[in-house]
Amino acid sequence: MTQAADSVSLTDGAPTIGDIASIARRGAQIFVSSDVEAKINAARAVVERYLAADRPVYGLTTGLGAGVDTRLAMDDLVAFQLRVPQARAVGVGLALPRETVRAMMAARVAGMAAGGSGVSLPVFAGLVAALNAGFHPVVPSLGSIGAADLAPLSHMARALLGDGEAEVGGMVMPAREALSKAGLAPLPIGPKDGHVLVVANSLSVGKACLCLEDVERLFHWSLAAVALNFEAFRANASALDDRALAARPAFGQRDAAAGLRELLSGSSLLAEGAARRLQDPLSYRCAPQVWGAFLHAIGEARAATEIELSGSGDNPVVLADEGLILSNGNFDMTAFVLAWERLGQAMAHCAAATAYRTMKIMSAGMSELPRFLTPLGQSRTGFATVQKTVSALEAEIRHLAIPVSLTPIPVADGVEDQASMAPSVLAKIEAIIERLRYLVAIELVASSQAVELRGVTGELGDGTLRAYRSVRDLVPPLEEDRAQGADFQRLSDFIAHTAPQAAP
Repeated sequence: MTQAADSVSLTDGAPTIGDIASIARRGAQIFVSSDVEAKINAARAVVERYLAADRPVYGLTTGLGAGVDTRLAMDDLVAFQLRVPQARAVGVGLALPRETVRAMMAARVAGMAAGGSGVSLPVFAGLVAALNAGFHPVVPSLGSIGAADLAPLSHMARALLGDGEAEVGGMVMPAREALSKAGLAPLPIGPKDGHVLVVANSLSVGKACLCLEDVERLFHWSLAAVALNFEAFRANASALDDRALAARPAFGQRDAAAGLRELLSGSSLLAEGAARRLQDPLSYRCAPQVWGAFLHAIGEARAATEIELSGSGDNPVVLADEGLILSNGNFDMTAFVLAWERLGQAMAHCAAATAYRTMKIMSAGMSELPRFLTPLGQSRTGFATVQKTVSALEAEIRHLAIPVSLTPIPVADGVEDQASMAPSVLAKIEAIIERLRYLVAIELVASSQAVELRGVTGELGDGTLRAYRSVRDLVPPLEEDRAQGADFQRLSDFIAHTAPQAAP
């Protein structure tokens, strides 16, 4: 897949995580190469041969789930495919955001383009056209256990058939009306097509692509917050020395420390004797180790997501080169969710360290700065009450990091007795990212106040100076007490949409 500023071309290569995010968030148009169309047609030819021979194929000539033992009548094949999404549109709860729906649709397009689904080319082209036209089905957020995201994809498919609701141009309306407004026709469903539309983990994979874009940006801002707090606290930079870290090169710690050293490059903190202590509290001293684990976990989650984008998780899978259709369990997401659960726990460790450092920079006994960072004396509250927000955010992140991916209760008359809970895992990750972003914003604001009180704003490193200026462009120093919630929200929003290197 190749990407221009406003388009993504589906070619022989697998789509990237950035491709999916661009389609979902920035409205990139999808263009399909003739190679992809040929691959889809080759797989479809295998489906048609099996169908002509009336061979038993799950979801093509048999029922689904516990109904696998039921053969379908030839005159019921298309009607059955139309019933598939209707019967599985059982989602509940708030509707998914537009970008999430688009990411899910784009991930399903990517899965079909891999060539193992057996989808008909008109249905594949119709899904691509819906994305390009800005047609967004209304999809409830709850109801999938991660053994294929059946419920959300069924709501998507149902809308593409003209049932349910969809959003076009910012307005929600009946799906058939939305199709007409977008210049689309209902999908021309043929044998197997209804099953293909729903039998994938596209919600989980689409969400993962968005989360990776968010978490990689947040990682760099969180590292900047660590470095700026180091400046304010006058922490001992020996904890960042690569010679010490090479003595036990745990996952990611040398890279994290290198990033911190780069941020501090040119800082007076690196001078001999600048540190206030021989050894600092662990939330400072172990920053390379904790953020190294975070970095490593991001890499694992990225690798797991790239596997899902580059392959066919369909059951059954069509192997066009061999002319076979095979039943399988490739829809199982255990390895994927374990990587994402690990990332959630890594972020929980970072959240705790961020919270502890933020508390310590406000403590006169620990930082040797005015208590609660107020320059006007203890008749003012300063950042004191902010500690309650910090504590609440950290506690919620810790709770969200508890695994949810252990197998849920069996369904489908006991046939489907294992599942990954992948959508719930990604929903937790989204919530953790949001809360950690607030914690990072608060640490940046508090550390900016602290470097001013310390009188070292003219001695900051190259990267920490950029971070400090980004804060001060949005948040003025705290002198007289004021409501600070809006300050933290403004900076959190900035972090969410700004790459650190793009900051002033």
